[in-house]
Amino acid sequence: MVFSSFAPIAACVLGLSGVVSPVSTVPISTVPGSMLQLSTHETSGRTAAASLTCRPTGGSHPERETACAALIAADGDFARIKPRLQRCTMLYAPVDVSAVGTWAGKPVSFRTTYPNRCTADAQSSSVFAF
Repeated sequence: MVFSSFAPIAACVLGLSGVVSPVSTVPISTVPGSMLQLSTHETSGRTAAASLTCRPTGGSHPERETACAALIAADGDFARIKPRLQRCTMLYAPVDVSAVGTWAGKPVSFRTTYPNRCTADAQSSSVFAF
């Protein structure tokens, strides 16, 4: 007789199981987004910053399509970006650049110094061209 008092509770629990929607009906993105904050600082004192989002492409970067293409080809590894062919002067005016954020869901932190603005743009294949 003790078990009969649990019957209404069991019926409620079993009855509700058909009411709850399965979680699998919610679409889940298979590729995590890539969002970067980019900055440059020249010895002249000029500083600039831009945001870049890839997959989907967006942000304030003026050449976001080209920058995303370069980063996608390098799988988000700044050291593997294929430089753009461009002639630059030998003028030494260092440009410090940095990138922080995420690439395909993984944290990114990149910093380097290029000898001048032209070289920074060419070597980064426009990633720092803003």
